[in-house]
Amino acid sequence: MTATAASAGRHLISAWLLFTLTLFAYAPGAVAQTQSGDAKSTAPAAAPQEYRTFYLVNATQPAENDIVTDLRNVLPQAKIYLVSSLGAITIRGSADDLQLAQRILADIDHLAKTYRLTFTMNESDAGKPAGSSHIAMVVVLGGKSEVKQGSKIPIVTGSFDEQNSKANTQVQYEDVGLTIEAWLDSSGDALRLRTKVEQSSVAEEKSSVGIQDPVLRQTVFDGTSTLVEGKPLVLGTFDIPGTSRSEEIKVVAELVK
Repeated sequence: MTATAASAGRHLISAWLLFTLTLFAYAPGAVAQTQSGDAKSTAPAAAPQEYRTFYLVNATQPAENDIVTDLRNVLPQAKIYLVSSLGAITIRGSADDLQLAQRILADIDHLAKTYRLTFTMNESDAGKPAGSSHIAMVVVLGGKSEVKQGSKIPIVTGSFDEQNSKANTQVQYEDVGLTIEAWLDSSGDALRLRTKVEQSSVAEEKSSVGIQDPVLRQTVFDGTSTLVEGKPLVLGTFDIPGTSRSEEIKVVAELVK
């Protein structure tokens, strides 16, 4: 074999190896692209969308937003809208979403529990019992109730002349007596009660500003407590200003329905 023939043979072998390696390098990409295309073509189609309106039967307005938040967290793919004026919730989603929403609403659309709160005010004078009074109110769990007992006292707030011939007096009426506001909510197995008790009275002494202006004494208790159903709880004890008397405030919660 001549040198020229041997050189031509080596070039032919090198070209064949280069062609083979080129095919090997590009083949995996081609296979991957083919597999990717097949995967796209076999991807499941999106579930058809449906819509339905659910009407709340028992839930009150404060609870409606909580119910909608619960549904949106559990059904993130669904569209959920609240129509508060109608007590209705409209949902657009798959059939499975609507079925699950119906089950959730059946579990949570219930009447809120109602409790009777009985407040007892025990008075004592120089450490000796001096009488007691009771005030009861009904509170829906998650709601508020208020009781007022007393009188309205007129207080002159100003005066002016009309056409410089006739004097007019402005009078404002102030509530004097006992006011109790109660907010009740759940806290695990117990009840969380926020209470504001305000007591006011007219003092015997007169105001130094104007002889017609009364002096009002006021005591306010504002706090949050944890109640156990049926077990009395002392909210606080305070002295009545200008006297030797003191008062203890106690409350007990009882389930009505």
